[in-house]
This record gives sequence, C-alpha cells and structure tokens, in this order.
Amino acid sequence: MRTLEEINDKIRHKKAVVCTVEELKDRVAESSVAKVAKQVDVIATGTFEPMESTGATINLGHTDPPIKIRQCWLDGVPAYAGLGAVDLYIGATAMADDVGTGEVDGELRPRSTIQRGGGHVIEDLIAGKPVQLRARGQVTDCYPRASFETTIARDTINQFYLFNPRNLYQNFIVGVNGGDRPLFTYLGPLYPQLANAVYSNPGAISPLFNDPDLELVGIGTRIFLGGGIGYVAWEGTQHFPLQKRLPNRTPIGPAATLSLIGDAKQMDARWVRGCYFQNYGPSLMLGVGVPFPVLQEAVVERCAVRDKEIVAPVVDFSIPRRVRPTFGLVSYAQLKSGRITIEGRTVRAAPLASIALSRQVAKELKGWIEAGTFTLTEPVASIPRDRAFLPQDSWGAQITLDS
Repeated sequence: MRTLEEINDKIRHKKAVVCTVEELKDRVAESSVAKVAKQVDVIATGTFEPMESTGATINLGHTDPPIKIRQCWLDGVPAYAGLGAVDLYIGATAMADDVGTGEVDGELRPRSTIQRGGGHVIEDLIAGKPVQLRARGQVTDCYPRASFETTIARDTINQFYLFNPRNLYQNFIVGVNGGDRPLFTYLGPLYPQLANAVYSNPGAISPLFNDPDLELVGIGTRIFLGGGIGYVAWEGTQHFPLQKRLPNRTPIGPAATLSLIGDAKQMDARWVRGCYFQNYGPSLMLGVGVPFPVLQEAVVERCAVRDKEIVAPVVDFSIPRRVRPTFGLVSYAQLKSGRITIEGRTVRAAPLASIALSRQVAKELKGWIEAGTFTLTEPVASIPRDRAFLPQDSWGAQITLDS
C-alpha cells in the first residue's frame, strides 16, 4: 500500500495522518479495515506500567586522583560497579541498604523505614535533582584513590542512559490469592479468599497486542521511551513468542518481551517514576510508545483488536510452587469492567498499569509524529519468534496455562 520512506516523507512535510491505536479501533468500527488503511499512515500505541527489569548506565567521569570504583551507593541505594573504573549500573529494584539514616520529608530516619530504591534514584536524576554518591575504590598504581563522596546530577555526569533487559510484556497474568492470608507481590497486595484480582497490562491499547507476530517491531525500531527517544535493542529476557495464541494471533499469557535503550538525559520524569510495592520492594513505572507504519491492510486489521478479543490467565499466588494453578482465562474487557468471575464468585479487578497515562503516551507520540520531529525506522533485524522455553514470573515459577 505504501512504503516506510513514503510515510517518513509525509511526516517530514507534516502531512502524515496519524491515529492513536484507540482512535484507529473506533475508526474501523465505524467504517472498515480497507477504508481506514487507505486513510491512515501511522498508528501510535502506548503503555505506562511497572517495568522492574529496567536500569540506568552511568559514567561519572574521572576524579583527580583517579578511582577504580568497586562499591558504590547512590542516595544509599547500591549500584553495580563491576564494569570500567567509573561506569555504574543501577537497577530499578535495587533497595537502599538498611544502614545509616536518610532524609524523608525533612526528617532523618533509619534507612530501613525508607521505601526507596533504584527506580526513585533514576527518576530523581532524570528530573535534574542532586543525588549523593559514596564510593569505595580498589587502589592500584593507576587508580590510587581509595574512596570518594560527592553529589552528582544529570548534567554533571558523562553518560546516563536507560538500558532495560525486559520491558513491554506482550501479555501477562492476572494475580489472585486463594489462600487464607494476604500476599504481598510484584502485582501489589493480593487479599485472601479471592478478595481481589490484579492485572498489569493495559490491554488492547498496549503496543505488542497490536503487532502480535512482531512483524513491525524489530531491533532498531525507534520508540517513545520515558518521554525521550529510544530504540529496541534486542529481545527481552523471558521472551517467549511460542506462547499459545488465539485465532487472532494474540497470546493467552506471557509471551514476547523487548529490551530497550534510550538517552535518559533527554527523558522526562513525568514518564519515569519510582514506585514501591508494600512488603515487596521498589520498582519503576515507565511510559513506552511504539509507532506502527500502515504498510498494508493487515496492519490495520491487527490493530483493530478489542479488549473482548484478548485474554490473560488468572494465576493463584497462594501456591508457593514452581507450577501454579490457574482459574482459566478472562478477557481484558472483563478485567476493565472491574469485576471478573472465578468459580462462580465475583471478584474485584484492578490494573497496575495506568490506562489514562497509557493513552497519554500514545497521544504524545502522535503529536511528535504530526509535528515532523519523529520519523520511523526500518528494523535492522527481526526479533526471534522461535524461543521454546517456558515463561517464568519474577520468582522463577513456571506458569502453566489452560488451553
């Protein structure tokens, strides 16, 4: 129907017709796939959800005298220093050490009471706030300094970029608790006797539900990442494209994932927010938007998928085993209604993802494209579609799914 270069030429001349994926779905419902495919050039998708396999690479620049850092803390949160002398990596789920004190609301408190981790440090750096650094060095002839303390900020460090091993789950699970005590999980609190259900994916507006076979997204795809420009770097960890799928090709549980990279100095803290899950630990909420070029009618057909046409498995977290039982599959339309039915019981359901901010990510990306400031890229390689290992949750528990 059209080529990527033709679409980019229209973008540069501010003539491209761009829809958010939600607008696209409404257009198709009112018209037809064929008509909409002729009218629309680009579809903007977005999500804003917890993505704990996120982290930042930081290069501090050399001190005088130089130091070879081997232990480091940023605002009391440990950063990995097993790289070059002043290269660090801080993960979103790194927890503040339970030693010393820290400032909370203007008061000094024991660090064990501070609900803060790597995600909060990353957010603060992106926001331009100062961060305290404390480092210990390995003394060598070329790196004679033994320790170093200072304050760093986004504009005083050399490199600062997000490099995230696993973002953009194509689908995920719904967590419930069939036991007799509250459970505190990466989905938040799950209350006993099936008192609540929590899901993390925003459903049919989420990027990879609209490209189920990864035909448009690949290594090198330019994306919206944390309010700046990022790229797909590789397949994500726990990438499982061979998940069982519905006839519309959408997966029935955890499936594809992507590894992402982007310059954090260009990001906006509005779209990168540290968070904390009670009795579980810190994480990070991240906004990611993916544009899809309408190269043929099939692109629109896939993006027309609705919440009632995609499903997720309901998993019981009360079973502390590698294989957890499920209560079958529910549609995202059911989840978004706020109530699902499990074994004849009505259970409250709520999302971890912000549906409103997911929509806003897509709108922001749409605005960039319409303004001619964001063009699309051709992937340099495809994401593998033949990974055969079983999906795992963050505890390493294998998930079995009902057919």
